Amino acid sequence: MASNFDLYVERRHTDSDKWHKYENKEIIPLWVADSDFKSPDAVIDALQRRVAHGVFGYGYPSPELIEVFISRMKSLYNWDVKPEWLVFLPGLVSGLNLCVRALTTPEQATIAPHPIYPPFMKSARLANRQQISAPVKLQGKRWVLDLDAAEPQLTGSEKLLMLCNPQNPGGTVYRRPELLAQLDFAQRHNLIVCSDEIHCDLLLEEGLEHIPFCTLSEDAAQRSITLMAPSKTFNIAGLGASIAVIPNAVLRNRFIEARTGIVPSVDILAYVAATAAYQGGSEWLAEQLVYLRANRDLLLERINAIPGLKLMPIEATYLAWIDASGLPVSNPHAFFEEAGVGLSPGSDFGNPHFIRLNFGCRRELLLEALERMEKAVAALPIEA
Repeated sequence: MASNFDLYVERRHTDSDKWHKYENKEIIPLWVADSDFKSPDAVIDALQRRVAHGVFGYGYPSPELIEVFISRMKSLYNWDVKPEWLVFLPGLVSGLNLCVRALTTPEQATIAPHPIYPPFMKSARLANRQQISAPVKLQGKRWVLDLDAAEPQLTGSEKLLMLCNPQNPGGTVYRRPELLAQLDFAQRHNLIVCSDEIHCDLLLEEGLEHIPFCTLSEDAAQRSITLMAPSKTFNIAGLGASIAVIPNAVLRNRFIEARTGIVPSVDILAYVAATAAYQGGSEWLAEQLVYLRANRDLLLERINAIPGLKLMPIEATYLAWIDASGLPVSNPHAFFEEAGVGLSPGSDFGNPHFIRLNFGCRRELLLEALERMEKAVAALPIEA
């Protein structure tokens, strides 16, 4: 049965981080990266069965979850993942922080894209590590990582290269030659690589493929940690089940040692949801991608028709990285919030002239947000 992504689901007063931010305000929340869609029936049914059992003790990743994840990696990417490579985490952000703390010393630096998803920057800051920014630049109409531009900043103390594919923000899906260039950079500078691939299932541009960094070569596998999760894909982020794939036993042991006593294990309901999503969510995911593509196309047309705003094509994710530098306003985030649309401020990602819009919502809500944005810009005074 086809899923209804136009279904209104009331999220106010449900302890939703996304919707609570603007509780009792006439502001549409399109900021943090969870969608407003009900999760697949397979996930809901599995959770209801597990809850009916009535006992919620400590758990561990079931053989079924390990098997379905390994099978999925083989089917999608021809990637032969071994069970012992897998480390389960209660969220991908903890994986980013563990990579920094486990794989660098206080004297060593990290390298990360810029602009980038805020936890990349926070992970270095919280661990008291220096971070070198590698700019993400427009190449044609794609946001592409330019590691060559970071080269003059290097001192030899760098140890960890943090990658994001698909890129957040920007929505770029990196092609094989681009990934090979990233690998070459890592090899030349003797870097370990942390690759955040949480949005790998949300490919909107048909014909594109996601290529896990780890699969580029045996060297890539031995120097990398790949972070994945079903959370964005199946809208179960609040349950917190993520997976670090670490083929290198030395890196894996350092990673596990760093999390001991600090990062807890995954809770049993998250394991249940992840297993059910991977086992029974494929049809739902295919339908979601059709819906998101239509939202993206609508967004591209309407945003690029608003004077002062620019949006490049989005290859993946449900996140739009909007250039608002053409508006005669000092703070585009505050401007649109005042107009009743709550977006993510570009300053959180490293560029205050941008805003990020989450279009993982029903189309009626997206249309209302776009109308508010259009009216707000139309009411701005015309510069002489």
